[in-house]
Parts: sequence; structure tokens; C-alpha cells
Amino acid sequence: MLTTTTADPTNRASQVTVLGLGDMGSAIARTFLDRGHRTTVWNRTASKALPLVDAGATAAATAAEAAAASPLVVVCLLDGAAVDEVLGSVDAAVAGKVLVNLTSGSPQQARANDRWARARGAEYLDGKIMGDPPYVGTPHVMFPYSGSRTAFEAHGPMLRELGTVVYHGEEAGSAAVEFMAQVAMGYEILIGFLHTLRLVQAEGVDVAEFAERVANNVAALAPLLTSIGNAVRAGDYPPDLGPLNVQAALMDDLISHRESIGVEAVRMREVEGLMDRRIADGFGAQGFSSLFELLAKA
Repeated sequence: MLTTTTADPTNRASQVTVLGLGDMGSAIARTFLDRGHRTTVWNRTASKALPLVDAGATAAATAAEAAAASPLVVVCLLDGAAVDEVLGSVDAAVAGKVLVNLTSGSPQQARANDRWARARGAEYLDGKIMGDPPYVGTPHVMFPYSGSRTAFEAHGPMLRELGTVVYHGEEAGSAAVEFMAQVAMGYEILIGFLHTLRLVQAEGVDVAEFAERVANNVAALAPLLTSIGNAVRAGDYPPDLGPLNVQAALMDDLISHRESIGVEAVRMREVEGLMDRRIADGFGAQGFSSLFELLAKA
């Protein structure tokens, strides 16, 4: 649920610092300002802070000065290397603070940042952003968080003003796991979609009309995804999409069709190879979800 209440800027608990004023960091800082929070900002290129200063923010000369100004310090930078550099300059200024890192990064980076913060007497929350800057401050941006439960409970109301929030527990890397898996899922789907668009275009089909038909069918995938997740968790694989013995019979046609019109078929050959291995191991009566058993790196 999105919180839109106006804060009392004289209340220490409603004060926040934002380190990093790219498009996303600026949107976050402006949302805090719009909600009435006393907001301190810092950016390596100081001119990035000027529009926010005009809107009521306080610009700090250094990242350490900015971190010292507020009990809640939000970091939103380009990548993990930038975070390491800025945190190195902040160092002891985070003592007694809650450090919230919204920069994209791996679970391993989140756990390292958590150790770094705790060693300096700070509490750490790792957050990720699933959405675009114009939608910050609306329910259309998802913010998964993990890390200090105490910090999340204390500052959750402010963090919820940025968008839809989900807390994934105290293990610092959990939000990054969620983020990277969700993003990877998107890319996996979209690259398959692009391959299919290339296929239908080569056959003279209007790709925009085809895309509209596919979009209308996407909702039907929801129960299938849930079913596959349950099957993997249980290690019990029903014949979803039909038994592999039956599905495998389609693969040669799918591959030869692509190759006959000059469309790359590596992904279909990968699926065929997994199906053939699973069938050879005696699991031909199981469904597509059973291919999960072959995906661990040897």
C-alpha cells in the first residue's frame, strides 16, 4: 500500500539523505521532498543537486557530510563500484544510521555491504528498484527490501512513500536474489519473444498483430507458472504441457522450421537436448517442469 501522508520536517525521524542524483536518485529525493521530508542530497557532480535545492533540499559538500545529516541514508548510484567508492568516503559518518542501498547489485555485494555497515555501527537494508523514475512515488514501482528488520520497521513508512514495498527478510542478499531473478525472467521471456517475432516476420506475418495476440494470451501463463513452481518445490513433476515423450516429438519440427527460413535455433536445440536427456534417464512421462533437474551447473 502506498503511503502519501505529509511529514513533519522538524521531526528527526522524517529526515533523509539521498546519495546519488541520477534520474532515479533525483526522483527518489524529489518524492521525499514532495512528501514533506527534510531532505539532504549529495552528488559527485554538484550541479545535479540544483533543481532539488530549488525545491527545498539541502545540498551537502561531501558524501560524509550528507550522511551525517540524517538518520536515514539512501544510496542510489550507478553500480557496485560506485557504491564502494562512496561508502569509502563516508566511512564512520554512518555510525548510528540506517543505510539503505537501492543500487543494482548481486546478493554477494549486498551481504558485503551489510558486513561493512555493521562494522561501522550502522544498520543496513538492501533494496532494489523495479520500475522507472517517472513512476517513483506511485504503486507502479516495486521496491524489494531485505536486511535489518529493526531498520525496516522503523523506516518502512517512509520507504513505502516511494512505491510498492515487499520485505524479504533479514538475510541481506534476499532482495537482490528476488530482483535478479525477476529481471532475468523478463529477459528470458523477451529474447524468446524476439526470436518468435523474427520467425513470424520471415513467414510474412504482421509482427505487431501477432504481438497483440500473444499479449492477450499471456494471462494464461499465470497458473502454469504457479504449477511449475509447486512441482519444483516438491520435486514431483506431473505431465505439465504433456509428457516429455510427446513434447519431444515437436522439437524437430520447431527447429527445422526456424532453420529453413534462416532464424537462429540455438535455444530450441537446448530445450530439445534437455528433453532427450530426461527421456533417456527414464522420465519421459514427466512434464516440462522436470527439466529443472538438469539445470544445475556440473
